[in-house]
Order: sequence, then structure tokens, then C-alpha cells
Amino acid sequence: MNPRLALLQPYPFEKLRQLFAGVTAPPGVRPVSLGIGEPQHTTPQFIKDALIANLGGLAKSPPTAGEIGLREAIAAWLMRRYGLPEISAATQVLPVNGSREALFALTQTVVDDSRPSATVVCPNPFYQIYEGAAILAGARACFAPAAPARNFASDLSAVPADVWADTQLLFVCSPGNPTGAVMTLDDWREVFAVADRHGFIVASDECYSEIYFDEARPPLGALEAAHKLGRGFERLVMFSSLSKRSSVPGMRSGFVAGDPAVMSRFLLYRTYHGSAMSLSVQAASIAAWNDEAHVRENRRLYREKFDAVLPLIEGVLDVRLPDAAFYLWARVPGGDDVAFTRDLYARAGVTVLPGSYMARESAGHNPGAGYVRMALVADVAECAEAARRIARFCSG
Repeated sequence: MNPRLALLQPYPFEKLRQLFAGVTAPPGVRPVSLGIGEPQHTTPQFIKDALIANLGGLAKSPPTAGEIGLREAIAAWLMRRYGLPEISAATQVLPVNGSREALFALTQTVVDDSRPSATVVCPNPFYQIYEGAAILAGARACFAPAAPARNFASDLSAVPADVWADTQLLFVCSPGNPTGAVMTLDDWREVFAVADRHGFIVASDECYSEIYFDEARPPLGALEAAHKLGRGFERLVMFSSLSKRSSVPGMRSGFVAGDPAVMSRFLLYRTYHGSAMSLSVQAASIAAWNDEAHVRENRRLYREKFDAVLPLIEGVLDVRLPDAAFYLWARVPGGDDVAFTRDLYARAGVTVLPGSYMARESAGHNPGAGYVRMALVADVAECAEAARRIARFCSG
């Protein structure tokens, strides 16, 4: 067996399962989960209709590069969404089966494990796929220190020069998971300066980019930032997905876009990896990328939940509205996020995710310790009920 598998840490939800072993919700209390960030809004009917209308695609083997119609729909969306003058559907866009598998696959494409010091730098806290992908590619995963004063943005200036010298890939996540923080143009300027200095590839995970609160101020994206700073997309790729945007996590549909030199090698890898998207899913994806009305309605539903939940818990937890995404990142009383999570479920039947499960100890400190992540993915009534129980638990 691959010996690198032994280096992987348990996934956060496996840790949560172990934490709850032998623990039950109070009798008569219906459990409510804010733990898993899986959208639960109803999938728009027109997307389901497009999928059903194209079930004939199941009889055909799809090309790895995807149908040109889907790549053109994605390229058009990128230009509309980010004000980009041009995106080549032929060389700068590749459909993928959700952002998770693409984040993993790109890492396998990029990392040169013939270099014993090959390094992948990740934010901290972070989405665990970054670390696992680095380990299985034969690289070491290093972590950019978190800056709590800046909503846990990565402090790239604190990464040692010798780490940057060995870095082949840098992961960034904006809007961030778990904090919802959005990178500014100055943040991107710093990322590009370090990447130019050391020659590594930047992978921007933007799967939460369409969940935000002000319709006039959508989050800045990586390609948009590069364009605004007057540079090209060299050594830069971004990841997006329909899962959160269109409430279709089960379709496993997203894309990667950016530097055509990187994309050509990524396509070569995927040709052997066998990750072509079903033609039926491609047809439904075209319909989704071409429509914004359902996305605006999706955002309205999330805003309604934040408006219902925040007033109920602001007095008992150190928490605020995030820049974007559908998470609340809250400091817990007493500072023990694991005990808080266990006791909250035992006494109130509400599941949250310990922040320490989403981070790694660095310089003697786990930056997620003392925080919990709450995913507002259930309906408004259920989220509000969970918030009321959390408030009673913290006040009792």
C-alpha cells in the first residue's frame, strides 16, 4: 500500500464522529446540525429539467476536456462576473467533477516529488484536502500563520524564506473556509509578489464566491485581481463550483481556469486520471452557469438566515457577520472548542465543528483552537432554532 496514506490525519468529520461516541442529544430533542457545509436549499427546477432532458448523454463517453458549449458558458460567466476582457474557452477553462477532486488532482499535476524538499503552502485554518493532496503527491505541507486580527487571513510575511524557496504550490481560499474572509487587492498584490519571486503556482479556491451579502460588492477573485493589477495569469489557476452557487452538491460540477500552460499539463494528467464529466451533467451545468436569477435568490435565503441567527447569539458568543460564504466563525466561552462542541450536542442537540479540527499546530499554537464553525445550510427555522439552543446553552 502507498506508505503516504499513513501520514494522513483523520478527516474533521471522522474526528467529530469519534468525539460524539457515546454522546446523545437530550431525550425528546431533535438534533440540528450546523456541522457540515453541504448546501440544503432546493435545487432549482430548471437545472433538474436540463439534466432530465439530456439523459441521452449517459449513452456516450464524454471527452476529458469537456464539451465546447460548457467551456464557452464558463468562459462567458468568468468575463461577466469578473469584468475580464477575454478568457479562452479552448485553452484556459477545464470542467471538473467538483472543486474537491480538482484541488487534489492539480496538486498531483504540479508537485515534483523528485525534489525531497518539495513544499505546498496552505492557509491555517484550512480545507483539509490541501494538506492531504500535498502529502499524497510526495510534498510536505507547510502552513502560513493565521492573523486573527485580520479575520485569520494568512500572514505570508511570516513564512520563512527557506520554505518559500522550496514551495511549488500555494493554496489560497477566498472567501475562506472556515472564516468567510475575502482577500483584498493588496492581499493579492502580496501573493503575486511572493509567487513571482520564487516561481511557484498559486491555486485559488473560490467555491464560496457567489455567497455574499451586498449585491453591489461581490468578492474579488484571483483572475480579477490579476487583471486589475495589470498582469497576466501566469502560474495562476482558480477553482469554482456549482455546489454552493446553485445548490447542486450532488452534481459534482465545477471548473478550473487560468494559466494555459498549467491548464494544458492539468488536462494531460486528467486524461489518465479518468475524470471526465457526464454529458448529462454538462448540459445541466450550462443551464446553471447561464442563469443568475436563481443565484440571487440563493443569496437572499442565506442573508435571511444570518439575519435570524446573529441577533440570537451575538450576546453569548464572540461572532460577527463574515465577509462572504455561509459560515459563522465564533470564539467560544472558556476557550475549549472540543469540549464546547461535545457539551453543546449533549445538552442542546446542536452540532458544530471544532475550529481546532480545521487547523494544524504551528509555532506551538493551533489557530483554530477556541473557535467553532457553524454552517448555516439548513432552512431559516432550523438555523434559528439551533441559535436559540446555543444561546440557552451559553447562558445556562
